[in-house]
Amino acid sequence: MKKLLILILFSISFVTQVFANKILIPMDERQKNHLKAYGIAFWLLKEHGTEIEWLLNYRGGSFLFDASQSYINECVIRGVSYETISDAESQSILAQIASPDANMDAVKLNKAPKIAVYSPKTTQPWDDAVTLVLTYAEIPYDKIFDEEVLENKLPEYDWLHLHHEDFTGQFGKFLRMRGQAWYQEQKQEAETIARKYNFSKISDLKLSVSKKIRDFVFGGGYMFAMCNATDTFDIALAADGIDIVESPYDGDGADPNADKKLKFENGFAFQNYRLFMNPYEMEFSTIDNQQEERGVNETNDYFSLFQFSAKWDPIPTMLTQNHANLIKGFMGQTTAFKKQYIKPDVITMAENRSLGEARYIHGTAGKGFWTFYGGHDPEDYQHYVGEEPTDLNLHPNSAGYRLILNNVLFPAAKKKKLKT
Repeated sequence: MKKLLILILFSISFVTQVFANKILIPMDERQKNHLKAYGIAFWLLKEHGTEIEWLLNYRGGSFLFDASQSYINECVIRGVSYETISDAESQSILAQIASPDANMDAVKLNKAPKIAVYSPKTTQPWDDAVTLVLTYAEIPYDKIFDEEVLENKLPEYDWLHLHHEDFTGQFGKFLRMRGQAWYQEQKQEAETIARKYNFSKISDLKLSVSKKIRDFVFGGGYMFAMCNATDTFDIALAADGIDIVESPYDGDGADPNADKKLKFENGFAFQNYRLFMNPYEMEFSTIDNQQEERGVNETNDYFSLFQFSAKWDPIPTMLTQNHANLIKGFMGQTTAFKKQYIKPDVITMAENRSLGEARYIHGTAGKGFWTFYGGHDPEDYQHYVGEEPTDLNLHPNSAGYRLILNNVLFPAAKKKKLKT
């Protein structure tokens, strides 16, 4: 009896090896854990050098790769849904995708990008959605800050994330919270770094850092930003040589004609906006569509993803892969971008048309790419200072967080005829 059981198990294993030559990780509604599925893809690239076919617009942007029992085991351990299919079935899927009538494409992923997250060494009273989802998906990353940027460490990385950071040197305009320990620690950290590199003002330090990041992108890097790292990065570059910081932050007054002197051509995404100079107002410019202007709340705040031509516009197609086209809105210090201030060559990938706002935009700069995503945490509508971090175990299928992870995988794509 025991010999018969061993023979049966051997036969099943042999049949599986013969007929299940591929593994398909579906990314439609059948996937139990979309976020960890990206971690499987990254693990395959980084630890095994396995080439992956990213099936754009096929079942939510599924992943296809050669079968291995160890790969199956990893999917099981991480709770990721998978399907084993034959070589013939995979060829049939690829033929369906290749059809000229199908708005689908197969993009090869062949190298895991090296990831850096720009984050201060001091404790922050808020959480970074990107570090949360990278940790949850088990995707490795390094934390870097001003010192590493100024010492030219950025070229060591492929992908850089900026989150809740103020590149104008105004400490997020949290002046009303200057008595809080976290505010004082961050101010002290910035002042220490500024002295180390001979900057007389924090705004000068942050401008120099912004230029290094800009050069990283120009040289072929991938930059992803959320919340107020989006507009403050652009504002800092546009305000090069102009004092836009009032005396409570740097000891002297701002240039009263700063608005008229802004060099919009220096920024990546925005133009023709006006600055908010009040040091106590926690807004930087007219770019952000503020909540009192938007007229929506948690129950009716949504934005829609655009659908692009997979074969002709693979980049925005990759960045918008999802199992849902309507995404729950979420707030941040910068929530959304008023469309009248977005440069004409920028690609809008998600919007709330009725509010005249874009939520998710993308563009190129030199040899590199950048993406801006409005809002702070896709699964916490209004994340307050000091709140507990979001538990992504409760949101394994988050469509809002998927957009972040699309950007993480994007640099792994094998270069071909990229039209955008």
